[in-house]
Amino acid sequence: MTTSKTAEPSPAAPLLDLQALVVAVRRRRRLWSSMALLGLLIGAAVAVLLPPAPTAVTKVLVAHQEDQPNDTGTLIRTDVELLGTTRIAGKALQSLKSPENPEDFMRDYRGTGLSNNLLQIDVTGDSDAEAVARAKALADAFVADHVRRMREAAKAEAQALLDQRDRMRNELAKVNSAIGDRSPASDPKASAGVESLFARRAELNSRIADFDQRAADARTGTPKVIAGTQIVDAPRAVRQSLPKAAVTNAGIGLVLGLVLGLAVAAVGTVVADRPVLRREIAANLGASVIAELPRRSGKLWQRRRIRAARTRLTASLARTVRGSAEPVSLLELGCARSTSAIALDLARALAAEGPVVIIDGLPGPQLAGRRPKPGDPIVVSGERAAAVSDQERRLGIGSVAPGTAWTDLQYLGTQTVLVVRAGHGSAAWLHTVARQLADQRIPVIGVVLIDPDPRDRTDGTLWDGLHIALRGQSERLARQNGGGTSHAVKAVGDGRHRTERQPMWASGASPAQTELRARGRVPDNDQEAR
Repeated sequence: MTTSKTAEPSPAAPLLDLQALVVAVRRRRRLWSSMALLGLLIGAAVAVLLPPAPTAVTKVLVAHQEDQPNDTGTLIRTDVELLGTTRIAGKALQSLKSPENPEDFMRDYRGTGLSNNLLQIDVTGDSDAEAVARAKALADAFVADHVRRMREAAKAEAQALLDQRDRMRNELAKVNSAIGDRSPASDPKASAGVESLFARRAELNSRIADFDQRAADARTGTPKVIAGTQIVDAPRAVRQSLPKAAVTNAGIGLVLGLVLGLAVAAVGTVVADRPVLRREIAANLGASVIAELPRRSGKLWQRRRIRAARTRLTASLARTVRGSAEPVSLLELGCARSTSAIALDLARALAAEGPVVIIDGLPGPQLAGRRPKPGDPIVVSGERAAAVSDQERRLGIGSVAPGTAWTDLQYLGTQTVLVVRAGHGSAAWLHTVARQLADQRIPVIGVVLIDPDPRDRTDGTLWDGLHIALRGQSERLARQNGGGTSHAVKAVGDGRHRTERQPMWASGASPAQTELRARGRVPDNDQEAR
């Protein structure tokens, strides 16, 4: 009986990892803090170098014929727009006897509706006196224009009512003439016509009286509007405080610079796609993170902890190198100086057991060109690697940065420890490094993460493959089965033949399936026979 096993689909990766985005933006705090500081300085400099022009302010109470308690501010907004017209600006300039163009003058003032009937006018000038004079002329021009418009509107309304009254009077005269022409008669039809004429005359008299009353009301309302429209706050110069303006502008610049810096950092993080979390780096490289070290020596209260972490890393790498039958290399990505320090510490730890030679394959003269100190191990360049004796332990150090000669990495070591700076390489380049090392058949023992995020709580260990979770497993199996290269693993089962394990990136299977297939436990067709 055959039972088919289908792997459960892995959960889809989120389109945008907010945790990684927050960590990456926080790591770029130099960028957005610098932009915030730059915005603060620019704001303060603008307040000092470009002080605001002298300003005067005045307030005008505006009365309207159509004022209603439930008005939403439509009338005062209309007044604000009328204030910004060339007619008002031209009349103000005429009273000032200024040759300035009204369009240019309109840019120097603005109106603000404070309530349904209160208008504030702000005017700038070359001096406080000129600003006050401009504000007074502008307020007078607006009041005069408003009063004139109200008078004309009332006059037009009253005249229209009087015209209607005159038409009613003409019609009344015709009705009276028709009544006078009728002679008294006993004919019922004639009597009904006379009654209708009398009813029409009464209606016309009533309407004429109504039009007279409405015209009088229209004329009566105008003086109230005229008297209610006035300047309630005399024009005065606005005091300008340089410290206050500097603090205000600096605060605005700080906020704008901070927002712009955070936006640039977030967009740059998404576009660059540079992993910073342990889980991301481990997943992209296909190897577990075995240690973390800061990029710099750190503050005084942190140096003891950093030295302890460096000591633990050196001891762990020393145990790995001692138990390895093949040379081990340290390959850096964005942290050549830290990798050189790790290599020197490791070589000093191994020097007690025999001579150690460091093969420097770094692009720059990081180790080979330095002046050796007493007790330092021997450092040779990559060109002199062939002259190293087999009796000496080899420790290679190289780089996997763009431009690396991948075929030369085997001469540094057939196993490697990657020393990667968090946030330095893109996800695509980390994939490239993993693929190239797999093609060169150089297994990755682990990853040393330099400059990690101190708040990173993600897991940097891959548990989906035995050759990753149990580092060095493939090499130990190879030695137990009679030596050979670290890539040949003797299969366990009915067949006593060697099976060469394919890299996880080339086989298309999961790491766990790759390891178990190499050990003869999982058939290639993903089926189990009972």
